[in-house]
Amino acid sequence: MNKTIGLASLVGIVLVLAFAASLTSINNQATAQETTPFPSREKVISVTGIATTSVDTDQLVIQFGVETQEKTASAALKSNSELMNAVVDSVKGVGITEDELSTSRLNIMPIYEYYTKAEGKRTQELVGYRVSNILMVETKSLDKAADIIDSAVAAGVNRVESVYFTLSPQRQLDVKDNLLEEAILNAKAKAENALAPLNHKIIGVKAVSLSEFGIPPPVQFRASFDMAMAESAAMRAPTPVFSSDQDVTTSAHVIFLIGSN
Repeated sequence: MNKTIGLASLVGIVLVLAFAASLTSINNQATAQETTPFPSREKVISVTGIATTSVDTDQLVIQFGVETQEKTASAALKSNSELMNAVVDSVKGVGITEDELSTSRLNIMPIYEYYTKAEGKRTQELVGYRVSNILMVETKSLDKAADIIDSAVAAGVNRVESVYFTLSPQRQLDVKDNLLEEAILNAKAKAENALAPLNHKIIGVKAVSLSEFGIPPPVQFRASFDMAMAESAAMRAPTPVFSSDQDVTTSAHVIFLIGSN
């Protein structure tokens, strides 16, 4: 009876030890898989490629408006609205559609006069209100720039804030796609030129980082007119406005994997 119990105990001890050894082996394998015995030996070269092109602009942007001043805010707003409605009708008369027009800014500001009282105290007095309504025209009819400005000034515009030519959103996307490819090819060419004397070559790509599409801010024409100047402007020769090309640039940063020839 005692021999039977002793044999059973011995078998149990052996099984426990075998299970413990198995767990130790599994843990060691997991540790070996998670730990890299040596640091990465890959070789890389980091290059920035640049692509620039000159593109014909396809969008005209003009901002102009009407500024009026009256003793009350409602009177100033009313006179401004009457003038602006005439301006909108005049601009539509040269072929600009409703979709090409939008309000850029509308301001109503109190006007104060400052003076000094007899006792020497400086004070202010509300003398009226000024309303400024700025309209924006965005059109692909580039040849209508002069007609738009002249018709607007003739209808009552006394502020011309900016006139410039730029790229439409769709045109920007088309140009960007082409430039990105050129920028990456430029980066590759730079890397190959640098590696040739070192007897190395490109064997892969580790990472690519693309920059934002760069368009220089357009040169804007700004002017302000009083009503007398606006009337004289309406009687002179058509306003000369010329479109120009737009320089655009983009870049791509590429990390190439390299190896010996």
